[in-house]
Order: sequence, then structure tokens, then C-alpha cells
Amino acid sequence: MRSKYTVKLKTVVEEHHLRPLHTSKDYETALLTTADVNRPALQLAGFYNYFDPHRLQMIGHVESTYLSTLSSAERLRAYERFMQYDIAALVICHGVKPSAECVAMAEKYDRNLFITDEDTSEFMADVIVSLHRHLAPRCTIHGVLVEIYGEGVLLLGDSGIGKSETALELIKRGHRLIADDAVEIRKINHQRLHGAAPEMIRYYMELRGIGVINVRHIYGVGAVKPEAGIDLVVLMEPWIDGKAYDRLGLTEETETILGVELPKVTIPVRPGRNLAVILELAAMNNRQKKMGYNAAEALTAAHDAAIDGLL
Repeated sequence: MRSKYTVKLKTVVEEHHLRPLHTSKDYETALLTTADVNRPALQLAGFYNYFDPHRLQMIGHVESTYLSTLSSAERLRAYERFMQYDIAALVICHGVKPSAECVAMAEKYDRNLFITDEDTSEFMADVIVSLHRHLAPRCTIHGVLVEIYGEGVLLLGDSGIGKSETALELIKRGHRLIADDAVEIRKINHQRLHGAAPEMIRYYMELRGIGVINVRHIYGVGAVKPEAGIDLVVLMEPWIDGKAYDRLGLTEETETILGVELPKVTIPVRPGRNLAVILELAAMNNRQKKMGYNAAEALTAAHDAAIDGLL
């Protein structure tokens, strides 16, 4: 399935250290538009129904062994039929030396041809993960993303509520900043979101009255991280007198981003509250829940058991 996002073929080639045997004239600008890949065994045998040339094509031992059984003329015809399609690129795995017919047709039709020493299955798995990351659905939202005890916590709330100041206190307590002000969120799979900062403002933080600071330069590389998964959403809002806030934690709130439902907690903000400590507790409590323990439910069960014992 083609994505509305793209990634340069050159970027993928460099990420996976592919060695070029022939590159097309438009190699520098060539784009990949789908995270699907294809092993063209059937195509090289002559079957082209449902063939998608936009996919990254790769040849492994099976295809190489089949092609070695053909005569030079048959191999030439097989590669010519294949290279006539505007394929994104062809990668030969296991470091197998390509046949002269393969290189000749790549040059004739100006197709991108690469080689890798990786096993076909390993390379396929690695490149699919890479392509899904590059082509993932995404959005940018106003907020702060920090990693607390390994949990990615997304702070949301009105401008001026104290998100950046809270994140700064968390950094001083040994946690890590991923993004301040703008968070680029990507849907890596059906259940997982990853967040990062836009390249231009990565590791920068804006603090009213101080201005812009570079967290990496002030606190060191241990205080920042390029990206992180999002495990919990925290909505910071001004304390409203008379509003009924959840005191037990039995109410499960969620926030849906890019179709993924994430656990959410609402933290009322007022002077005197140590928000950094509260967020540390929220992150640890969220991790406990994922591990199967819910303190509110355990307390409720013990309370009900005690009442039953009295009846």
C-alpha cells in the first residue's frame, strides 16, 4: 500500500550500507512510497500479475539458484522483462555476485542495482522496519515529550500552564527531554506511537523570562533523547475549585492520537504542587498497570473483601 509520505531511496541505501552496482540518473532524487517489499521469484519466471514495481525488490538464494539453472539467453530475457518495469531498486542479498545479464539490463534500462552481504530474511526485516518508520502516518501537536523511568510521557495543556518548567525539573531529576513545544508523532504500528522533535528545534527548550536554551549543551547528552515511544498522556489544566477530580484512579481516561488509544491522566495545576514528583509517580503507576497491577483495583478488592467478612 502506497503512503502519502515518501523517503529518498538514497537515505535507505545509506542506512543499510548497500553497495551500488549501478545507479540511475535520478538516483539522488528517487523516492520510495511504500513500506512493502518484494522477492521477484515469480516475475523472473514470467508471472507478472499483481506485480508492484514501486516496491523495493530483492533477490535471495532461491532466486539466484533458479537463475543459475537458466542459459545465458534465458537469463537475459528474464532480466529484460523484469527491468522493463520502472522498479524502485533491486537489491541482491548474501553478497552473491550478480550475473552479467543482470548488470547489462540494469544499465540498459537505467535501473538502480545494489548488493548487500546480509541474509535475505534479515535484510528484509530490517528494511521493512526502516520503511515503516520513514513512511508512517504522522502529525505535529503542541506539547512536551519527556521520558520518565523509561515511560514516554506526553504533556498537554494550554500555553503557559507550566509544561516546559515541569519538564526542566524532570531533567534536573535525571529524566530525559525528547521534544519541547512541538512534538512530531508517528504511528509506527497499530498500537504504538513514537514522538520526536522537529529537526530545527531538537534539544531546544523555551522558558518564559529566560528565553531559549539548549538542553544538551547545558545538562549533557544524558539529558536528551532523539525519540521515544509514547506510553502515557498527561493533561495539565488549571485547578478548578469545586470540580470533582478522580481521587482513587478507578476512572480510566484515554486520548486517541492517529487512531491509537493511549492512557491519560488529568493533573490539576495550582501553586505548591510538586508536578515533577507527581509525574514521576504517574509514569511508575502506568508501568505497574502495564505489568498487571492496579493499586486502585487492589484497594477496592480488599475493601470489598473486608465488608463481605463483616456481613
